[in-house]
Amino acid sequence: MALHCGRACRQYLLHLAHDNVDFRLPEIKALLSLRKRPFDTSKTFSEKSPFWHLNGLSEDDMRRVMSRTICGKSSFELWGHGTTTDELRTSLLKYPAENMAPYLQHNSTYKINVYTFNKTLVFKNRIKKIDALDFLPFKGTVNLKDPEHIFCLLEDYGSDPNDIPEEPFHIYFGRWIADGQRELIRSYSVKKRHFIGNTSMDARLSFIMANHAKVKADDLVYDPFVGTGEEILLVACSHFGAYVCGTDIDYNTIHGIGKASRKNQKWRGPDENIRANLRQYGTESLYVDVMVSDASKPVWRKNAQFDAIVTDPPYGIRESTRRTGSHKDIIKPPVDFSGESHVPVSMAYHLSDIFADLLNFAAHHLVLGGRLVYWLPIYRPEYCEEMVPLHPCLTLISNCEQTLSSHTSRRLITMEKTKEPEDSDRLSHLADPHFTPYQGHNSFREKYFSGLTKKNTKDAKATPRNKE
Repeated sequence: MALHCGRACRQYLLHLAHDNVDFRLPEIKALLSLRKRPFDTSKTFSEKSPFWHLNGLSEDDMRRVMSRTICGKSSFELWGHGTTTDELRTSLLKYPAENMAPYLQHNSTYKINVYTFNKTLVFKNRIKKIDALDFLPFKGTVNLKDPEHIFCLLEDYGSDPNDIPEEPFHIYFGRWIADGQRELIRSYSVKKRHFIGNTSMDARLSFIMANHAKVKADDLVYDPFVGTGEEILLVACSHFGAYVCGTDIDYNTIHGIGKASRKNQKWRGPDENIRANLRQYGTESLYVDVMVSDASKPVWRKNAQFDAIVTDPPYGIRESTRRTGSHKDIIKPPVDFSGESHVPVSMAYHLSDIFADLLNFAAHHLVLGGRLVYWLPIYRPEYCEEMVPLHPCLTLISNCEQTLSSHTSRRLITMEKTKEPEDSDRLSHLADPHFTPYQGHNSFREKYFSGLTKKNTKDAKATPRNKE
């Protein structure tokens, strides 16, 4: 259990939030990748655990990760750990004294916190645990309000709230380094945004998507379905210093006009639009623009332009899946037609086509090493990994599930561009075995509402009726 090492190879403990568990590992790996650092952990690593050991990092690496992470709550320089208090004591006594010394000086102030996962301890028991650490050579003065150094005793009681053990499975002790960015969840809440759409995403997932995409300062980030209410995606990316732009087929949403999405508000205000949200959070200078455009049509120059594409395509539930076009015979407009008042005809845009177009677009317009991050709606009874669309130029990085109901979920897909496209790549999805199974999701809307109907019918049968 001893941690014999110098500053360059010290071990760190990462305490993670126990929500969006599937999203944690890809986020931390992406943030370490921004620092060109590998994800190196202990042999006993468990992805579901709220505590991870990280090796081969510096304190500055940890501070940079914590300045971005939404899934991480706090990080610590790990001084000792064990499965019992005796093992913890042995581990702490073997930790190099020269590593402890700078934080235990006479002229320093400190405090010790006790954190328990999956169990609540009364104040008296917390004090007992702190007193049991009296073998550590603390020489400074205790200051509970504003200490120079904070130490923490962390105990893991497992993740089953119905089977909490008397003693913890594992105990850790270390020096606090930094907290994560969980405060962003509150400060960017839907309730506080100036402009929201019909399907506005919560802040937690928006910032996680930006981290999965490895968005950084001076990047150019694009959302091809910005009008589906995911204006927060541009806000989240701009928070990390990226320039943002987007397109959508919906003229009203792009221009912030029409019916409001808020309760007790009939119409949108004169300045209720996507740009106003960036202005609200102080990042308007990073707003490039948004424009009305059809994602199925080629409107961009053919060279690579974007460092990341972050989007949530419409599923056909609260936002329709439409593209410009018609099944009727094409009629040429008059020679003198100016087009000023023309409203294009739209038609159904199947989910399989949406994702095929999205992957092709990313292959052509992402820079090499750029990332595509998007949501894929899933009908759970039929889901298999073969349903995730692939592309020869894009490597699948992660696939994380967010459960929506007993029969539906959506999966956050992260892909990275690893080669430039060739002519043969454009229609490669038609020959790919992944494409045919995914065509079944063209009926996702019908299956979604079918599942709700079955549930309501089942509930109705289970509820006994009063006899007349």
